[in-house]
Amino acid sequence: MKILIVDDEAPARDRLRRLLEDAGEHVVAGEAADGQKALAIAANIQPDVVLLDIRMPGIDGIETARHLNKLDRPPVVIFTTAYDEYAIEAFEANAIGYVLKPVRWARLETALAQAARLNSSVLVEIGEQVGGGRQRKHVCAHTHGELKLISINEIAYFIADQKYVCVVYEDGRELIDDSLKALELEFDEQFVRINRGTLVSLRAVDALRKTDDGRTQVMLRDRVDADELFVSRRHVADVKRRLKRG
Repeated sequence: MKILIVDDEAPARDRLRRLLEDAGEHVVAGEAADGQKALAIAANIQPDVVLLDIRMPGIDGIETARHLNKLDRPPVVIFTTAYDEYAIEAFEANAIGYVLKPVRWARLETALAQAARLNSSVLVEIGEQVGGGRQRKHVCAHTHGELKLISINEIAYFIADQKYVCVVYEDGRELIDDSLKALELEFDEQFVRINRGTLVSLRAVDALRKTDDGRTQVMLRDRVDADELFVSRRHVADVKRRLKRG
């Protein structure tokens, strides 16, 4: 199997590489020191397995695993970490590997053998559960075979676009395959639903404007290229309440 090693500590990556090379049964296809680099490499080399640290600066291992599952061919994730306070039981119940540091070959070998038995349907189930409700710091767009991370803090709004959702943010717009409902549940504190097909960032709203025909329009800060965004009648009271609350 092709394996990608991801850990922010070089000695930890070296140890994993030596264990795998000594065993001679798998190919170390790449290494990364953080989640963002890991996603770029994984999209390029399409590893079978990612050995993934959990506590890393920037994008941690939990969020990285969720984004990895957006790949056309998602790899199996085996978490490698020095901390055992995470939901080990939940991971193992879904046949996902979890190896505590210092990593021993016997445990790693067992996890790799387990990984080899996983199929895509299991991976989809794992991807939906990894994170245990933790909120992501980014959403992930899959464009031209690459994964593009978009910071939640840069997003002005999400708007339905046929079977996809369009993310409108500081640098433009991208399509993602998260559902609007799932996004609303995950980012409820930062976004408010203004109509059936649109979630708007509370921090991006400058004001609400009453139009000549009686509709309520959302005016955004610092965006002249935005879609015209209108609040449906059923959502007006909630939008005003959320904006007032701050």
